[in-house]
Amino acid sequence: MPQPLPPKEAALFRTVVRNYDDKQYKRGLKNADIILKKHPKHGDTTAMKALILNAQGKTDEAFALGKVALMNDMKSSICWHVYGLLWRAVKKYDDAIKAYKQALQIDPDSAQILRDLALLQMQTRDYPGYVQSRITMLQARSQLIQNWTALAVAHHLNDDRATAEKVLDTYESTLKTTPSSRDIEHAEIVMYKNRLVAEQGDYQRALDHLDSAARSNLDRLAVLERRAEYLTKLRRNEEAAAVYRALLNRNPEHPEYYDLLEAVVELGSAEERKKIYDEYAEKYPRADAPRRLPLNFLSGNDFVQAAKEYLTLMLNKGVPSTFANLKHLYSDSFKKETLATLAEEYISSHNDSADATNGDGTKGQPAALYYLAQHYNYHLSRHLDKAMHYVDMAIEKVPQSVEFHMTKARIWKHKGNLDKASEWMERARTLDTRDRYICTKAAKYLLRNNKNEEALKMMGHFTRAETIGGPFMDLVDMQAVWYLTEDGEAFARRGEEGPALRRFELVSNIFDTWVEDQFDFHAFSLRKGFIRAYIDMLRWEDRIREHPFYSRAALDAVALYVKRDDRAAAARANGDVTNGEDAAERKKAAKKAAKEKQKLEREAAERAAKKDPNKGAKDGANRQIDDVAGLKLLDAEPLSTAMKYVSHLLQFSPKNIHAQLAGFDVYIRRKKYVLALGCLNAAIALDASNPKVHERVIEFKHTIDPVLATLPPKVQDLIKSEFKAVPADNTAGQYNQEFLEAHKESPPHVVSAVKARKVLGEDPSKVEKELVALVKGEKVTFEQAGEILEVLKTWKSKEVDTFRALATGRWPQVTIFS
Repeated sequence: MPQPLPPKEAALFRTVVRNYDDKQYKRGLKNADIILKKHPKHGDTTAMKALILNAQGKTDEAFALGKVALMNDMKSSICWHVYGLLWRAVKKYDDAIKAYKQALQIDPDSAQILRDLALLQMQTRDYPGYVQSRITMLQARSQLIQNWTALAVAHHLNDDRATAEKVLDTYESTLKTTPSSRDIEHAEIVMYKNRLVAEQGDYQRALDHLDSAARSNLDRLAVLERRAEYLTKLRRNEEAAAVYRALLNRNPEHPEYYDLLEAVVELGSAEERKKIYDEYAEKYPRADAPRRLPLNFLSGNDFVQAAKEYLTLMLNKGVPSTFANLKHLYSDSFKKETLATLAEEYISSHNDSADATNGDGTKGQPAALYYLAQHYNYHLSRHLDKAMHYVDMAIEKVPQSVEFHMTKARIWKHKGNLDKASEWMERARTLDTRDRYICTKAAKYLLRNNKNEEALKMMGHFTRAETIGGPFMDLVDMQAVWYLTEDGEAFARRGEEGPALRRFELVSNIFDTWVEDQFDFHAFSLRKGFIRAYIDMLRWEDRIREHPFYSRAALDAVALYVKRDDRAAAARANGDVTNGEDAAERKKAAKKAAKEKQKLEREAAERAAKKDPNKGAKDGANRQIDDVAGLKLLDAEPLSTAMKYVSHLLQFSPKNIHAQLAGFDVYIRRKKYVLALGCLNAAIALDASNPKVHERVIEFKHTIDPVLATLPPKVQDLIKSEFKAVPADNTAGQYNQEFLEAHKESPPHVVSAVKARKVLGEDPSKVEKELVALVKGEKVTFEQAGEILEVLKTWKSKEVDTFRALATGRWPQVTIFS
């Protein structure tokens, strides 16, 4: 039981609680100190003071005071509850749950503690515990609709859909009157119940429920989509076709509806399929989908006719996205060539006088020139000289077109001239300085050209000037993942590993924030009745790190950490205990960090007088980034730090071959041979002929052979039985030579085989000269030559200058060799 207070102090304690709820922290601390002056051992007041201090950002002081509160009164539910809130604030959810449970043992009827416990159980995906908490909450307050729906959601997420449905049945039986047809909360419950029935596989019952309970549901689109789905599952194709036609009448631009309608109508020939699209093209003259989608399945003269009609219509209108709408057809060589021919015919048949329509010069012939420029710039039909020719003609006709200038910048990028690409993208930006998109593209091209400072200045055109830390801090606040990734990669190319690693860590932190942000929606979504959207959000959150944005940043970070570990290992092998190169990098990063810190301190001093003491330190305007230069990351043990990324990559992107290779690189260096072999076998299963996989096979064979006999017997047996990439009677050298002979016409495979020779101990100078000689190969592209250059630089080869000279002679416009 809490320690009793005299009436006057008890009233003041309630005021402290109100001060905290109203975020009047300074006043709350003052009142708490008044109580503690008379009753210094009062646990509840001490706990509230700790809570207020935590809200002001004084976390360490708050924890110390929270422990004092517990020592003063171990039997106070308030002290344990506050202790749980402190753990929750630092994202230590397991410790917070333990504290909440202890508080509930003291006060099992506390709705607030029970609610906080349930929210954390959902956050940590403790579904069995969440079910029990929700049962208790429902028993305490069964009159609240959200308690019923929350219990149903708990059973649903615990894979007990039948019980979840029964919960909603019981709720409906408690209703004394039928809810209004305009009751959106009840309408959502009905559709959620229907979803539960369908997920149990009982589509007939789901359809019956839809026809009875959801006939007048407010979400008409969901009702129609579910009805069509159930009818299709039940093979009632005629009825399903009628519903899909109704859906197309609502939205004739939805491609999936056409596909589903085709499936239930069971049409055979392309001619029969096209009749459906012709029907909707005639019915909805302004719709794009019924004219464009038939191009996917038409062939021969039918395709030529349909493509000509569609392309002519789009070019007459001057639609900028025409090529984007059609480029997926380029996997078919006939369609690719036909579209180019049609665009060229269009140009020859339209004279200049008909180009401008209603003052828009991008219609007609300029649109066709723009299409052909994109056509020849696309990787499946690339001919960059032709692309440049057509885009120059388009710009000559319409000098103020942003899109034309952007395409010319892309062509220069594909030519390898990043200076020119950045220059032309900047010209495009100056044509429309109020467009945020073109500004970000200009900044991106600057970053690709390793001009980080100029790119940040460019982004400053659209960031808040008052943000502490300038444009960079505002971009972090806005969670501009693309910018942080490109910025980090640019720093990595410049050799500034500290800032690069810090950018990749910031990307990871943003994904952590997205995971943590769902906490607020556990209560909000159920209170507002958005049950289906809430379930979808939870499932999306569970796989959020599958996103390519995360994979890209994580792989970049792992590659840098592996590079740093290799460098440190080489330094130790050469007797350099201090690793002078890394020490120089840290010194350079520290100097840059000092300058940045001085700048931030000046800005902070200007705003110090305006700071509201009642606002917590987590307020957005006061947030600052520690260690922008990444000094702490440079001091961290590389492989241990890399494991944070590797574990997420292997968990969420197991089908990504680069994730498996990254896992191998870290595990093999940590001497976790079984885990490394697991990643290697997974990569082989994904693409056994990948040249990067071959490099790892050779590396594993070369690493494991000398140490295999020293490993535990079970580990030896496992490796012998699972490592089958190299035949038992083959040496690594023989296997590598066979690989080279099998892929001698493929430059990437040849490069991997030559690199493998260095791993196997061949003369480094000989291997380096073999790599240099590859630049003369006819099939070698400048991108592949750039990768060879990076390898030589990593090896600190004396052949770097020779390679640069040869590469520059062959590709004089490519900037990466200059």
